[in-house]
Amino acid sequence: MLLAPITQRVLSRELLDVLIRAGLVAVLAIFCFRIFFPFLNLMVWALILAITLYPLQVRLRRTLAGKDGLIATLIILVAFGVILVPTYLLGVAVAESIDNAMAIFKSGSFRVPPPADSVANWPLVGQRVYDFWQQASTDLTGLAQKFAPQLKEAGLALLGTVTGLGAGLLLFFAALIVAGILMAHGETGHKSAVEIASRISGPENGPQIAELCTSTIRAVAQGVVGIAFIQMLLIGVAFVVMGIPGAGLLALAVLLLGIMQLPATLITIPVIIFVIATQGVSAITIIFSVYVFVAGLADNVLKPLLLGRGVAVPMPVVLIGALGGMVTGGVIGLFIGPVMLAVGYQLFWRWVQDQPKPKQLREDHHV
Repeated sequence: MLLAPITQRVLSRELLDVLIRAGLVAVLAIFCFRIFFPFLNLMVWALILAITLYPLQVRLRRTLAGKDGLIATLIILVAFGVILVPTYLLGVAVAESIDNAMAIFKSGSFRVPPPADSVANWPLVGQRVYDFWQQASTDLTGLAQKFAPQLKEAGLALLGTVTGLGAGLLLFFAALIVAGILMAHGETGHKSAVEIASRISGPENGPQIAELCTSTIRAVAQGVVGIAFIQMLLIGVAFVVMGIPGAGLLALAVLLLGIMQLPATLITIPVIIFVIATQGVSAITIIFSVYVFVAGLADNVLKPLLLGRGVAVPMPVVLIGALGGMVTGGVIGLFIGPVMLAVGYQLFWRWVQDQPKPKQLREDHHV
């Protein structure tokens, strides 16, 4: 009879020890996370870039064997050059567009043309649109004062977006440097990733889980974010050369549409119509229109080439990741969101499909 209370005391002590240890581990994990949290986006960016660019480093090893640090440095320097020049041109275009708009508003020379009489005959909203347009053409100042609070909120939102883009660009460049360091130690990083995955999911599934995450990151980064960036460069440079008003902002809109899996023709076709309407039909405008239209459709050719090399990720997953990432993490989340959600999606379905077959279950039950 005395053994039962003793056994209970021993079990209570063991349970108390386990709870104390778990509590200490939890406290340590919370403190580590809080210390690491300010660098979370930077490290996630760097990891995505390193995994995406690492195959290029493997190819260059044939020429520069045993010089991983030098290869990684060369790749990062080339990436800086490729990104900085178009970014500078687009930034200058955005600044000029804002300056021109401010100058026009300050000079008072900006005028809205009056609406056509047919606008009032549009179904449902025709009369309201006509009245609003008519007031804008006759009393733009009064209309601006009427909607001053809304305009102020829109201006603050636009300023926040521009500030977020600048901060995101600086973060991207910092992540690119960290990615170079990670690529210089790529072999060690891969072994560490396999060891971590094996510790979590077992030695049998560890290498497959690590490979799945790697292939998913590369597929989404190249097939979604990379294609959107290429399209932005192709279309944005043409806008800048042609002198399109707000060329930089339009190029950024192309980038956002590409990441959100929407066609770039939503931007390119109105711009083509604007150019032909304002500059007429000539050899330059025809060449510009054909080039921009083809560049707007380039994703249809590039996606099967780049996205098809990795794992198949449904487009709704990418779209939800882009929108959710933008809501939770701002502009930087627009890039990280699709990649992280795609990795989670693949791991979830691997977990769902990795289960014993009915025959195996019956045998285990029989045993």
